[in-house]
Amino acid sequence: MKKLLAISLLLALLPLSIVAQGDIDEQQRVFYRNERTFALLLNSNGFGFGYREGKRINFLNKRLIDIELSILKHPKEIKLSNPYSMSTGSFVFGKLNNCITIKGGFGKQHELYKKIDLGGVAIRYFYSGGPVLAISKPIYYNVIYSVSGISYEIKQEKFDLDIHHPGDIYSKASFFKGFNELGLIPGLYGKGGFNFEYSKEDKIIHAIEIGASLEAFPKKIPIMASDDNQAIFFTLFISYRVGIVIDPLDPQTSGTPTLFFKR
Repeated sequence: MKKLLAISLLLALLPLSIVAQGDIDEQQRVFYRNERTFALLLNSNGFGFGYREGKRINFLNKRLIDIELSILKHPKEIKLSNPYSMSTGSFVFGKLNNCITIKGGFGKQHELYKKIDLGGVAIRYFYSGGPVLAISKPIYYNVIYSVSGISYEIKQEKFDLDIHHPGDIYSKASFFKGFNELGLIPGLYGKGGFNFEYSKEDKIIHAIEIGASLEAFPKKIPIMASDDNQAIFFTLFISYRVGIVIDPLDPQTSGTPTLFFKR
């Protein structure tokens, strides 16, 4: 995952090093630029989705409301399959819980360089922070037990490092098994980075973001059956963000059909 993130960051930054002047932008621009965007995020320890509202404070600054849902993974997750069967699917040996985090925070965005033509890139920095909730769901495995020399039975069990081996696990149990045993761990987070907005349409937003995030919890998140589970997560991220500009003085011009489809 870290190698993939590094390659993605390189690809995101490469076009910005060769930005050239484009065609003159003759569009009628929105001055009071509030924004609504959705994001697809790739983190160094997982992936996720986000929603953001940006409300104009002044010409260069916006107040942000951020909501994110992310899949949290452990760096030692390795997928295996039962060596005695080729049709059981893969599983992560030693994993105790699936974990997602839900973040909701407030922040600020400041524009450093304004986009002045159709081929330009607007560069901004941003930061936000607030509460984060980690939700863990136990994983159940279909474990093989020998009954006699020629027969066996399968039981659904949570992983136990003292008794389970890769050859004992037939497959993962149903994803919905364990939803009545959810664990909730509240914490705090902060994040910051740079936003590179490159859309050629004034009322449509296409942007790449890169940055770092820190999440802190009062106790370790039990993802794997090991001693190196963490309570503090520092991650790098890259995201693709798409959305629309909302003009509060003329909301009729901010309809989705008008923005995303040519008439």
